[in-house]
Amino acid sequence: MRNFFLATVAVGTMASIGMTPSPVQARDYPFCIKGDIYDSPVGDCSFDTYQQCLATASGRLAYCDVNPFYAYPNRGYPKKPGVTDPRKRNRLY
Repeated sequence: MRNFFLATVAVGTMASIGMTPSPVQARDYPFCIKGDIYDSPVGDCSFDTYQQCLATASGRLAYCDVNPFYAYPNRGYPKKPGVTDPRKRNRLY
């Protein structure tokens, strides 16, 4: 009885792991459509090409721009803040 229970639990666990949906791949799109009809200041950034964005913006009061998160990724902090510029070092007078 114990072996049957363990086998049932093992099969159930394997089935539940196999049936879980995989996470959607996060993607950064290079172009955004902007205008008054979009709530976000960034607009709708769901376009792979500039031509796709222009086709969607056609006939609307909208325009296309580069996605700022795609074009200018976060470069992180400098290795030693305050020491990168020799003029900004702490001086003892």
